[in-house]
Amino acid sequence: MAWVVDEVEVGREEQREVYRTLDLALRIGEVLLSSGAGTADATATILSVAAAGGLRGCEVDITFISITIAYQAAPDIAPETHLRVVRYRGLDYSRLTAVDRLVRQFAAAEITREEASRELARITSAGPPYPRWSSVVAWGVMAGGATLLLGGGWLITLVAVVTAVLIELSNRWFHRQRLPAFYQQVFGAFLATAVALGLYAVDAPVKPSLVVAAGIIMLLAGIALTGAVQDALTGYYVTASARTLEAMLLTGGIIAGVSLGITVGIKLGLPIAIEAQTIQLTNLPIMTFSGALMAVAFAFASYAPLRSLLPIAIVGALGSLVFTMMTRVEFGPAWATAAAAFVVGLGGYSLGRRSGVPPLVVVVSGTVPLLPGLTIYKGLFEVMSMGSLTGVVSLATAVAIGVAIASGVILGEYVAQPIRREARRLEDRLAGPRLVGPRRPIRQRPPRAEKSVRRKRRKV
Repeated sequence: MAWVVDEVEVGREEQREVYRTLDLALRIGEVLLSSGAGTADATATILSVAAAGGLRGCEVDITFISITIAYQAAPDIAPETHLRVVRYRGLDYSRLTAVDRLVRQFAAAEITREEASRELARITSAGPPYPRWSSVVAWGVMAGGATLLLGGGWLITLVAVVTAVLIELSNRWFHRQRLPAFYQQVFGAFLATAVALGLYAVDAPVKPSLVVAAGIIMLLAGIALTGAVQDALTGYYVTASARTLEAMLLTGGIIAGVSLGITVGIKLGLPIAIEAQTIQLTNLPIMTFSGALMAVAFAFASYAPLRSLLPIAIVGALGSLVFTMMTRVEFGPAWATAAAAFVVGLGGYSLGRRSGVPPLVVVVSGTVPLLPGLTIYKGLFEVMSMGSLTGVVSLATAVAIGVAIASGVILGEYVAQPIRREARRLEDRLAGPRLVGPRRPIRQRPPRAEKSVRRKRRKV
């Protein structure tokens, strides 16, 4: 009778081992999804963690807000299914980088599952690595870099910095009040437009439209469009649709805020003669420096590790340089942006891996200078104040630029990361570029935490 009890205890312990491994994989997947990683990357990482924990043949299904994983130990045993809901989203690249390093350590058997679980709990519960006020200042610096990129002087740059800081502070306050992100976008865009209208009303010797463009770029930077296009290209159409809808909703908030500001100006009797400025191509060094500054400021505002700032600056500068040169030879804005994004994706993969951070951190930061802030403002200005159909074309161009950024980056990743034959053994859809997680499939290994259970079974 004693051997039956021991057998039952062994079975329960094995079930606990399976649960602990699946729970670790789900928690890691939650961090990746909440940080903007693509569904293909999250799925491959979850499968890698499960395989490293001794569970082979798991099935993973991800929607925009939930992760489901199923494991069947034998054909005649009912599968075990677990679900985890993604309850938060935000840009914290320090957390993403730490989890990526944790996954690689666990896959290489450098740490046990229990150690990985404790480290993951510490990562997710820890605060940001930098003071919060420094992140707010970084958002302002990014907006200042945008005005420099668009040909603004020192005075309008200072105004853009102050405006961006006010927008970020107000958005953080709204977030603490549980106000949805859509309304935060509306208020931020309206605030930037109101500042521009005030500058025009007092006849300030600046280009007020650059304040609006910088505010739009700042608000666009937090939208995970790259993940949406990556999901669509890798066959995850459900999550791609959800991410696209979210991006459209947040962008719609920006459009609503700017439109409201222009309408208020018209009602107050202001002529709204805010000319949409064209990009100045005569000073290439300043534009290249501005692109690097914007990329670094965004990365720092998103708590990226300090060691990643130099690669991000290089990628941001290269992207701005390619965009400028392509524009000079009279390529369209979408094709010029696509070429620049391709260079960002090409360099972001190798530089990101060399600096010990996920390529996603370098790539997303490097594309910030390419965001179509001025194009969106120009289209809205033409539609609202002049009733011109040219504004519709400008808005359509902004959409094309957004798609060009995401698709160009992913194409660069495809070229930079060779598709290995063994990757198809993991899953056919995961043979594309990997922006987060291990690059190779994980071989099954017996975790050290399970050895005592196996010894106990042999004794029985």
